[in-house]
Amino acid sequence: MATEKHKPLPSTLYTEEYFLTACEGYDVFLESEGQHLSRRLRDAFAMAEVQPGMRVLDVGCGRGEILRHCMALGIEAYGIDYAQAAAVMSRDVINTARADEEMPSVTAGVCLSDAKFLPFPNNYFDRVLMFDVVEHLYPWELHEAMLDVRRVLKRNGRFIIHTAPNIWYDRYAYPWVRRFRTLAGEGDKYPKDPRAITPVNQDVHVNEQSIWSMRQALKAAGFSSIKVWLDSPPQNRQENALLAALRRLAFDIPPFRWFFEREVFAVAENP
Repeated sequence: MATEKHKPLPSTLYTEEYFLTACEGYDVFLESEGQHLSRRLRDAFAMAEVQPGMRVLDVGCGRGEILRHCMALGIEAYGIDYAQAAAVMSRDVINTARADEEMPSVTAGVCLSDAKFLPFPNNYFDRVLMFDVVEHLYPWELHEAMLDVRRVLKRNGRFIIHTAPNIWYDRYAYPWVRRFRTLAGEGDKYPKDPRAITPVNQDVHVNEQSIWSMRQALKAAGFSSIKVWLDSPPQNRQENALLAALRRLAFDIPPFRWFFEREVFAVAENP
């Protein structure tokens, strides 16, 4: 796969402060002490359709709430992350879960490792999860990581991805949204660079996806039965009939929704 090899982002960018103030789901994690998943993580996890007896790998496990969720379901789960802060936080979550007498007794663990070099044998996992990691890996890194995911996945094992934002929204729809909101007197909430809405993303987002590019990346890595789709956080806005109609046009009807939906989900199988 011919892509420019940028140097990987340093793991030191991903501090405990990052995971507790900017990384998706931090508010729910803090409120529930890791016992619940945010809407985005919950929706992505549901796509895995995990069952007791399966073995699950969470690539880029961050704070560790996915691992705790697997443990609560009686599922053997492992996480890897190349950030020292993430490994420490995830291990703390696992140890806290083990101390809960009502938690099923299952195997769980965390490795400090790079997503491109998964420290597990071939054909080992029934499910591999990669939630909010893709956008942090340069294209060449993502390709190598996907190849190693295929190596550790069992035949017909399932690979589940969530990534945000939808690059077509940032690139094509956001400028129009910004113009409209500026005319409505809300321009201060919409900086020229959409990444600046969460400033740290300007430093750590290097490979945002569209529905098309996500499919192509999975295909290039040899996955099959690929399904890619878009979704958005609930808006819950109080608007007049005209704005409500425009929102429905943008979010519900192709091809507009391909540009206005914010999140990219994907499921693929190891053939």
